[in-house]
Amino acid sequence: MKFAIQVNAAPYAAHAGHSAYRFVEAALASGHEVVRVFFYHDGIYHGLNYATPPDDEFNHTAHWSELAQHHHIDLVLCISAAQKRGLLCRDEAERQGKQDDDLAAGFRIGGLGQLVEATLHADRFLVFA
Repeated sequence: MKFAIQVNAAPYAAHAGHSAYRFVEAALASGHEVVRVFFYHDGIYHGLNYATPPDDEFNHTAHWSELAQHHHIDLVLCISAAQKRGLLCRDEAERQGKQDDDLAAGFRIGGLGQLVEATLHADRFLVFA
């Protein structure tokens, strides 16, 4: 089965992102495919390069990055949600006259078109809010 996933909640404000991560792990371990994980609303904070939780807490950003690298999963942050919250990729930062590239490894910026495309290619679409 092919899954498209949407994560709406910030990593440390709710359990939605952690539940999504565990679901993706389980789906992959069971031989399923994850077409794309789309981070929307406050979910975009999962892709923040500078997130540094305490050592005894789950590092959502690092785990998503590692999962994307090992399984070639497309992790997409909504451009509108990211810009509103000040999270910019290198190209957008340069365009806005900013200094930093805020994206963690394995994440990219995209639009709602990437979300729609993922749902068209997936058998199931799950939202973790």
